[in-house]
Amino acid sequence: MNFNAIGNAIFSKDIVNPQLNNGTEFFTSTAQTLELVTKSNVADYFPWLRWLDPQGMKKKMKQLMRRMIGFSSALVKERILDRKNGKRNEKKDFLDVMLDFQGNQLDGESANLSERNISIGIQELLQAATDTSTSTIEWAMTELLRNPEVMRKVEAELNQVVGLKKVEEGDIRNLPYLQAVVKETLRLHPAVPLLVPRSVREDTEFMGYSIPKNTQIFVNVWAIARDPASWDDPLTFKPERFLSSDVDYKGQHFQFLPFGAGRRMCVGLPFAQNMLHCTIASLIHSFEWSLEDGITPDKINVEERLGLTLRKADPLKVVLKLRSMQENVAKM
Repeated sequence: MNFNAIGNAIFSKDIVNPQLNNGTEFFTSTAQTLELVTKSNVADYFPWLRWLDPQGMKKKMKQLMRRMIGFSSALVKERILDRKNGKRNEKKDFLDVMLDFQGNQLDGESANLSERNISIGIQELLQAATDTSTSTIEWAMTELLRNPEVMRKVEAELNQVVGLKKVEEGDIRNLPYLQAVVKETLRLHPAVPLLVPRSVREDTEFMGYSIPKNTQIFVNVWAIARDPASWDDPLTFKPERFLSSDVDYKGQHFQFLPFGAGRRMCVGLPFAQNMLHCTIASLIHSFEWSLEDGITPDKINVEERLGLTLRKADPLKVVLKLRSMQENVAKM
């Protein structure tokens, strides 16, 4: 769903088809890439070993990147051929804008936006927008199943506000408890726990530390959001903490920065905000959720698998039953 949502923004079409393996292969490659990025590489500590690539990490990364760029490149080539044949979209999508921008002047110089540049940029967008959102949705449902009372409160709010219809984007503003659940999920399980690395532009003194120019900096937002100096009972999933608070994730409150802050904060925040709320609300409103036989809320595994993104070590396994509108009426 996330993949097709961003795919429609870029290509004006669904790009994952149950009958085809391309989308699944891309998603799998994305997860492997994000995990590989954060693995310890001997060649980083002993540069003279880089040519040897003793762990084969460079070779693996090249293979994964070639596969992912090939996926986006095929879609770009398809659009270029359509345009040559006079076939154009009524409404421009992201790819149309990029192709129209080719050869334009930028500050007096050609933008020099090649077909390969466009393919790489699109691959990065697909990669950034899919794994992060799906991981957060999985964590949200995990925490709701671990905390049945919180789940019941969300269900009650949805039944009162949404009622018999499907969840729509306009409903989200009237669902404050759901918003608090999303915030609490992002606090305990930030999608990118160390954010995107920063680079120091000049020699800097900060809080008694000397940081040389070009040092790579990681901001540990996972630890910041669990700091007892800023949060009461920080390890407990408690959405109520946000109901009477103006703390938000838009970069103005430094104790809560799942999307970063400043000019380099996540450009996908509006997309993620809509997708997370609408998806989680729809999943809860449309389905009855239960655990496998023998599994109780306190036995759900919440171990994390560290990579560039924060995934569950073991995927969440649940039993879903489609909920009828009559059942929603009965709960109202």
